Amino acid sequence: MRHTEFWSRMESALGAGYARHWAAQTVLGELGGRTPDEALGAGMTPKEVWAAVWRALELPPVDR
Repeated sequence: MRHTEFWSRMESALGAGYARHWAAQTVLGELGGRTPDEALGAGMTPKEVWAAVWRALELPPVDR
């Protein structure tokens, strides 16, 4: 997964106006106590970060 796909999925799940804010403000334990933005900046792959976001938001399997 590329960063563009990650952000597309985030916008689809949370809306274009809220996705980036959520990713910058929401700390996930599964990401080592980092926000999705911080996790991506620390070198985690978009696929790993999306998996954590998907679980945190309890999205349907089709969005996996």
